[in-house]
Amino acid sequence: MIRDERLERAEELYQRSVFGADSSGLGEADRLLDEVEADLSLARGKVLHARFLEQRGSGGERPVADPGEVQFFERAAELYEALADVRGQAEARFWVGCFYQVVLDDEGKAIPLFERAAALAGEAGDKLTLSYALRHLGFADHQAGRLDAARERFTESTRLRQEVGFLPGVAANLIGLAYVASQQGRRDEAIEFATQARAVAEECGAGRMVVLAGETLREVRSPDS
Repeated sequence: MIRDERLERAEELYQRSVFGADSSGLGEADRLLDEVEADLSLARGKVLHARFLEQRGSGGERPVADPGEVQFFERAAELYEALADVRGQAEARFWVGCFYQVVLDDEGKAIPLFERAAALAGEAGDKLTLSYALRHLGFADHQAGRLDAARERFTESTRLRQEVGFLPGVAANLIGLAYVASQQGRRDEAIEFATQARAVAEECGAGRMVVLAGETLREVRSPDS
């Protein structure tokens, strides 16, 4: 694998200071290493989140939250803020919120973080992170029975994901829209959303979404749905 160019540059600045008596670049080295640490912290937190989801989906008892997950996300947010990286702040704030919502079932702490992430993502022009924030705000609306609001959030999130070509995420949102439509008594529309979700998931090779879309389609087709 290719070594990160920022690490190469930091090494160069170290060498210049130690062997060339020129320490003028050490501030730049610090900044570059903070960028690397922020990216790494975000990535480590996401891997821990994926592991939580895998364990939760395997059946049995609910997995225990790993506090390291939110610590990584919070560290990333702190570093991105110090670096004035608005895009990075948006993504990290979203993931802190995701930890509280998905892992701890704490909507009260999650919602303000999603709203902040959405504002920052909009400022940075980051459509993907904005789509994530809107999706999870949609979950909160759905959970609270605000079905029209949930539908609006999922719809806008889907539009953004289509714009950036994030097809697995489009499929996931269509599943959400299918459930909302079903609960609103729009059975034909729910079936259409679930059918579209499966087609999109198959197109992009998102195997888990194919399975979930199939399960959703069976549910919304049921006379009791």
